[in-house]
Amino acid sequence: MKPRRKFTVLIERDEEGFYVATVPALRGCHTQAKKLDTLMKRVREVIQLCLEAENNHPCPLELVGIQQISL
Repeated sequence: MKPRRKFTVLIERDEEGFYVATVPALRGCHTQAKKLDTLMKRVREVIQLCLEAENNHPCPLELVGIQQISL
């Protein structure tokens, strides 16, 4: 059995109300859905696809944090 890997998923909502998920550790790995439960199913699927496309080599970037700045 393969060891499980953890991925950070950034979730945003666009102007049309869709949830958009991005996986920073996997270049080009993103998906969207109208509902959060559907989004999470799609995120799992897209991570699998991205891992296959990258031959299981995620890019070396690690999401450290998110900050909001008001000006």
